[in-house]
Amino acid sequence: MMTKTILAVDDSGSLRQMLSYSLKAAGYGVIEAVDGEDGLNKARQQAVDLVLTDQNMPGMDGLSLIRALRAMKGYQRVPILMLTTESGDDIKAMGRAAGASGWLVKPFDPARLTEVVKKLIG
Repeated sequence: MMTKTILAVDDSGSLRQMLSYSLKAAGYGVIEAVDGEDGLNKARQQAVDLVLTDQNMPGMDGLSLIRALRAMKGYQRVPILMLTTESGDDIKAMGRAAGASGWLVKPFDPARLTEVVKKLIG
């Protein structure tokens, strides 16, 4: 069986490490990106099954990354989860409008993360 690959985009090294560790432990392949630009470049280089992106990053933020991915061939239906410290309805509405599939409010439990990912991509 092919391993599902997840692109994890966050400017926090410790958070990327936690995401990577949790997802690899659950049997997923993980590609890490340090910001939106980096995430977009990595998504162009390799197709992924799911994208996790932080909202607040220097340069290209999460919403801009989601819009850019949704405009790319092959990324119309890929699930994209936003990781955000903001849980307000306005950010959720903006996320939905940009094309986000869902979000996790930080800090989140690694078990909850893998549960949500499994629901989305198996």
